[in-house]
Amino acid sequence: MPEHSPSLRIRPAREEDCAVIVELIRGLAQFEKLTHVFEATPEHLREHLFGERPCAEVLIGEWEGKPVAFALFFQNYSTFLCRPGLYLEDVFVVPEFRSKGIGKAMLVRLAQIAVERGCGRFEWAVLDWNTKAIDFYKRLGAVAMDDWTIFRMSGDSLKNFAEGKA
Repeated sequence: MPEHSPSLRIRPAREEDCAVIVELIRGLAQFEKLTHVFEATPEHLREHLFGERPCAEVLIGEWEGKPVAFALFFQNYSTFLCRPGLYLEDVFVVPEFRSKGIGKAMLVRLAQIAVERGCGRFEWAVLDWNTKAIDFYKRLGAVAMDDWTIFRMSGDSLKNFAEGKA
C-alpha cells in the first residue's frame, strides 16, 4: 500500500521546515489560482506553528527524502459531540508527485491522529470547482456537507466589525 512505501515518509514539521512549507503553500496558491491573496512568510509560519501559542500543526510528506507534500491542520471542537475535532486547512502534493498515493497517505495519517486524540470527526473544505479532489474524497468515504454554507470575515470587513463599524 502506498502509505507504507519505502519512498514515502510522513513526519511532523520542524521549525527549520518553515521556508519549505511556505514554498509548498505557494504551490497550493498557484494551483487554486489564489496567488493574489498569498502572504505567507517563514517568519509568520514559525510564529504560528512553533511560537508561544501554536495554533496549527503541519505534516510533511517526503518522497525519497525530498519534501513534496504538506498538510496543515488544527484542532476544533464540536459542541454537539462534546469532543474535539481535527480540521484540515490545506493538503497539497507537488503536481509531479501526484498519483503515487501520497495524498491518501497524508489523509490516512491525519485520520490516525484524529483517532489517537479522541476526535469525534475529521473535516476539511474543498473548492467546488476541484471535482477531481471531490471525487477522490468521496471514494475515501468522506461525505460532502451540502447543507452548510461557510461564512468568512477578513481584511477590512473583519477589522471594521471588530471596531463596531458594521
